[in-house]
Amino acid sequence: MPEEPGSEFPPSVLTRSRTGKLEVRSLDSKGRYILCKYLDPKTLKPADRKKKLSLMDEHGTLREYFIIPLKGEKKFLMVEAEKEEKERKVWNEKTGVPEDLWE
Repeated sequence: MPEEPGSEFPPSVLTRSRTGKLEVRSLDSKGRYILCKYLDPKTLKPADRKKKLSLMDEHGTLREYFIIPLKGEKKFLMVEAEKEEKERKVWNEKTGVPEDLWE
């Protein structure tokens, strides 16, 4: 008797796609992230609706993406950002001081 597809995996890692296809949720990498928004320097109100997501995996490899909202709720375009070689900081609104991106 053939085994049911996915039976070698625990149910907690199995999911179904929109088309109903059974899939295994598998770890690609894990690490740390930073999500930045862009503010007007005079008003400290959002200057743009885009955000930047910086991801660092367990090996220290950095990936950066702009998250751009599209028309309609919960729809976003993710575009890979060019790598910036210069040292960057972010403004911490809670403390009111700049801080290193990866403290």
